[in-house]
Amino acid sequence: MQSNRWLLPEGVQEMVPPESWRLESARRQLLDLYWRWGYDLIRPPLIEYLDSLLTGAGHELDLQTFKLTDQLNGRMMGVRSDMTTQATRIDAHRLAATGPARYCYIGSILRTRPEEPGGSRQPLQVGAEKFGDAHIDSDLEIVSLMLETLGLMGIDNACLDLGHVAIYRRLVAHAEMPSDLEPQLFDVVQRKSRPDLDALAASGRLDAQSHARFSHLIELNGAPSVLADARDALAGIDPGIDAALDRLGEMIELLANHYPQVPLFLDLAELRGYRYKTGLLYAAFAPGLGRELARGGRYDNVGTAFGRPRPATGFSADLNLLAALGHFDGGVQGGAIHAPAGSDPELLASVRRLRATGERVIVATPDTGDAIDDGCDRTLEYIDGRWDVRPLSSTTSPSKD
Repeated sequence: MQSNRWLLPEGVQEMVPPESWRLESARRQLLDLYWRWGYDLIRPPLIEYLDSLLTGAGHELDLQTFKLTDQLNGRMMGVRSDMTTQATRIDAHRLAATGPARYCYIGSILRTRPEEPGGSRQPLQVGAEKFGDAHIDSDLEIVSLMLETLGLMGIDNACLDLGHVAIYRRLVAHAEMPSDLEPQLFDVVQRKSRPDLDALAASGRLDAQSHARFSHLIELNGAPSVLADARDALAGIDPGIDAALDRLGEMIELLANHYPQVPLFLDLAELRGYRYKTGLLYAAFAPGLGRELARGGRYDNVGTAFGRPRPATGFSADLNLLAALGHFDGGVQGGAIHAPAGSDPELLASVRRLRATGERVIVATPDTGDAIDDGCDRTLEYIDGRWDVRPLSSTTSPSKD
């Protein structure tokens, strides 16, 4: 039985026209957007040695990384499954900027498993990172750029979720729980499972005070007014928690001024990237979509592994997903001009001139070249002593006698 050689691996896709042109147009326009915001383009390598790729923020990506052996020296390499760690390495080692630095990137990544059932294992990751500034204005800048990215892609119904990892982290520190309990508690909090949290307390593994605090935490999600409830339930436990709540309050006020049309929500139990994130978390959602459109957060000092601890914040998204969900028209004009084959200098000059103005011109070969099959809606015809563009329905001969 002949195998289906054309089949692709599960979770791996290819793009063909016209969608591939639409996606390329989106890529170009996003890079223009980031350039206008002062972000410099970086192009990290597709593969790196594992001891670099899985450093810092990359620790969480171990199971998502395809691994292979370098045939030149026997060292283990990995195919990138995220570009954040690569941006950190570039900032710390390759560019070694002393002040604030802004980077953007767009490129394919590869993951061993999709993040959701039926999802892609080869997202086209787009993102931006800012290093060297711990001020909240840098977080606002990244969130703003994330929202502008969605707007450019024609996604105008996004809402924004905010969180802060320090709240959970400081509650864990005060709980003084055994080390083997923390991963279990983390899972319970992520699932917001009150019965499982009650079971931990009933078994004696979680003390009554900690149980009450984490019970409050998993309920603290909703409109920005939830912040007042969070202050009532958690303020005064730890200075780090108080500072995190204050930072959330600042961000809510800033976003209300900069993007009053974007619905805001708080979720203090959302901890994606908890192992390396250090501060504010943000994610964009669309109604009816069960996954993020984009996500990001602050991850200060992750560059320590590369010898340069720096404040850092950034976001990323899958451009394939944004293009599929958005109303982005791509800016690719339909139709083309069908030109006859020939070496007439006036004909060649006309074709060059049209292409220089942005027109798509398809020149027929002597034996083939049907205008309709080539997707053309106009023809280049020789009429009254000059080459002129006419609708395809024209009956005038395209040839020059």
